[in-house]
Amino acid sequence: MTRPNILVIMADQLAPQFTGAYGHPVAKTPHLDALAARGMRFDAAYCNSPLCAPSRFAFMSGQHISRIAAYDNASEFKASVPTFAHYLKSLGYRTCLAGKMHFVGPDQMHGFEDRVTTDIYPADFAWTPDWEAPDERIDKWYHNMQTVKESGLAQATFQIDYDDEVAFAAKRWLFDVARDKALGSDAPFAMVASFIHPHDPYVARPEWWNLYCDDEIDMPAFVPTLEEQDPFSRRLMDGIEASYVPLTEEEVRRARHAYLANVSYFDSQIGTLVQTLEETGELDNTIVIVTADHGDMLGERGLWYKMNFFEHSARVPLVMAGPNIATGTAQNAVSLVDMLPTFIDIGGGDQTMIGEPIDGRSLMPLARGEVDPVDEAIGEYCAEMTGYPVIMIRRGSLKYIHCDSDPAQLYDLRVDPLETSNLATDAGYTDVAAGFAAEVAARWDGEVLRQKIIATQKSRRTLHAAMEAGASEAWDYNPPSDASQHYVRNHMDWTVAANRYRYPPMKDHDQ
Repeated sequence: MTRPNILVIMADQLAPQFTGAYGHPVAKTPHLDALAARGMRFDAAYCNSPLCAPSRFAFMSGQHISRIAAYDNASEFKASVPTFAHYLKSLGYRTCLAGKMHFVGPDQMHGFEDRVTTDIYPADFAWTPDWEAPDERIDKWYHNMQTVKESGLAQATFQIDYDDEVAFAAKRWLFDVARDKALGSDAPFAMVASFIHPHDPYVARPEWWNLYCDDEIDMPAFVPTLEEQDPFSRRLMDGIEASYVPLTEEEVRRARHAYLANVSYFDSQIGTLVQTLEETGELDNTIVIVTADHGDMLGERGLWYKMNFFEHSARVPLVMAGPNIATGTAQNAVSLVDMLPTFIDIGGGDQTMIGEPIDGRSLMPLARGEVDPVDEAIGEYCAEMTGYPVIMIRRGSLKYIHCDSDPAQLYDLRVDPLETSNLATDAGYTDVAAGFAAEVAARWDGEVLRQKIIATQKSRRTLHAAMEAGASEAWDYNPPSDASQHYVRNHMDWTVAANRYRYPPMKDHDQ
């Protein structure tokens, strides 16, 4: 049986609520919508940590962040942790990463055979938080409200430059795979094409901005007063300056306008890569998966960016389309740690090849339209603006959020999708809340985990200071490139080179 190719198209900071496929009334995402129309849309998909690097490390490893010490955006992703790229390569797949994965540490491949772009963020320990000073801002790089105030239009940004490069490199790699296949290579491929949009800054090119009118941009649906905010949300607001730097309605609207524009820009990249699959004859044998590392609050609840477990921050889009994928929607709670066993399932592997315990399960039964008894997603946040781990359990329609230093939160999303009413102390949910609290106490030791996190923060800050002083070479990835082997060179027969690059290649009788 022919094993399908895998193409993962990943956004950064894309809340599914801002896409047409998930019901936004004006979002223009025709390519994502088309995939959802012929595939499976997962309606309760979550990240395992609402921050870039930890979420991606969980996605790659199939393990929760506390298991692999992937606490924050400066945590090292250890080379000893098996990833789905390792497993797929063992199963005979040709593997490639194009774009962002925010690998921190000297290993910048983590099992990928090819990596065709650099990353967009630093690979060292510069962004290490300090839990012994949890209220201190890391001003050099940290989010603030000036990012929102500067939203609008531009002809070019570093993010546009990056994503244009990612799309070009991914497209060229897919054509190279097709060229090799025309010469006899029959290995299936697995590519992750990972873009930075619609991550802030909320700045869009005019052609995407002009898709939307100001008067059709919806505003945040629920914004509690400062006094009504839970303690963790208040700390987040302080950390990003939202509690003391006011925004006008026009500034909020402009940021959301630009965000929608950049969602459409990302959607255009989906279209580019799907078109490439069509042009290379691989679309019918490729499972295309669109997802993101986390969402974006966009002013909902008075919060911006991510770093919390409310729906706009913690949920991610997850759409799968391709061979043996049913058409429909899946309501079970799932998360990004489920992707590794899903990929192994697609590739024909099984649990016997797993090198370390994993925390996910294959989503292929759900993708085929079958019943899955598991309806659960687990999240852990161990980064800025807290001094203790924040835990989320989403099970069925209930979401429970725990932090040792804060009051518990419990929401029933079936009746309260905006999470306006905390039921943790509601008399009707006393037993439910107590059950969740007991489960958290049994599964996590907050104080022990806190001390482990503080210890790694201290060591990483020490190492970063030494690296800044010149102790080692930078870890930032440089894609290999040998210009002497590109295009047409003196040691080549140019007609052979021309036919190598031409796709489809000329047949013998055509030459």
